[in-house]
Amino acid sequence: MNLHYRINRLTLSDFRNYSSLRIETSRPLVALTGQNGAGKTNVLEALSLLVPGRGLRGSAFNVIARLNGSGSWGVAADIETPEDEYKIGTSFEGDPTSEDGGNTGRNAMVDGEVQRSSGVLTNYLKMLWLTPAMDRLFAGPASDRRRFFDRLVAAFDAHHGARVSAFEKLMRERNFLLQDPRCDYTWLTSIERQMSEHAIAIASARNAAATTLQRHFAARAEASPFPWGILQLVGDIEQLSAHIPAVQAEEEYARILYDSRNVDRAQQRTLKGPHRTDFTVTHGPKNAPAELCSTGEQKALLIGLILAQARSVKELVGAAPILLLDEVAAHLDAFRRRGLFEALTELGVQAWMTGTDENLFSEAGVQSALYHVEHGSIVEVK
Repeated sequence: MNLHYRINRLTLSDFRNYSSLRIETSRPLVALTGQNGAGKTNVLEALSLLVPGRGLRGSAFNVIARLNGSGSWGVAADIETPEDEYKIGTSFEGDPTSEDGGNTGRNAMVDGEVQRSSGVLTNYLKMLWLTPAMDRLFAGPASDRRRFFDRLVAAFDAHHGARVSAFEKLMRERNFLLQDPRCDYTWLTSIERQMSEHAIAIASARNAAATTLQRHFAARAEASPFPWGILQLVGDIEQLSAHIPAVQAEEEYARILYDSRNVDRAQQRTLKGPHRTDFTVTHGPKNAPAELCSTGEQKALLIGLILAQARSVKELVGAAPILLLDEVAAHLDAFRRRGLFEALTELGVQAWMTGTDENLFSEAGVQSALYHVEHGSIVEVK
């Protein structure tokens, strides 16, 4: 049995600036270096599409297709998991003649068999990522933090993302019905009941993940070069779920939705629910809110949080998730770069990293593979 998640071969076709690409590596640490715009992050984006969702950039699928190409693209990988080895892939069949490029969804395959949806990929890989866009996560809008935290929760609970999507779809339908003068109140009540079931399941999963993650986030306070922290969920539904049984919590949230109909109708949106939840992080050594810390301190906290999540998942399933770390070493001093590589090696995680300077990865060790990226081609340096 493999005690890790690992990508041994990655193949791209008509993806971003790559007409075709194949990378074969069994190394746990993989560093992609090259100038800005060379296509380093494009490789990480391709990897991020081997799990459900829209990838680390959140781009529309038709935009991902290579410029002046067919409008379609594909990503395939040979992977190892704690259970077995698989060949998985995802693709998009674009239609350049349609107004949106045929941007309706993407296909997924496992061992040569087409799957019903890309959601099945959650059964094969666990993956987390950090990008430069997240550097100001703590000072940004609550919606960004909520989406970030829900990705962490999904590493524990494979069905969490589907529940969030189902809740949001039901909520949009409820909002539409509230604006309809001929509203079918029997149907509205049914929707609110379904919303309440999903909402409490979402809140319960968030609470459980937060408890486990906090334990690992506060651990190793002295040994780690990255600051420990205190995280807290801020949401009425999470509080409700934490203090009463699930069935009772579902009834209470359904009542809240019923009582809020007039206010929600006037505001043209649902004002209470798990879609309003935020989470806060306190810099432990400084006892300061993360949003008041320097950009460098926030970056270090984020890395510490991701490492804590990787340890949490490893404790749960016996293997740490694959990490995609875009430009992760650029703003770290030598001490923290060494600490990062040591932490990744200790975890036994496979991490794909990018940077403009290959010297940033000089201390990654013999277990690392270094590649130079330039204009749609990749060459192994060591």
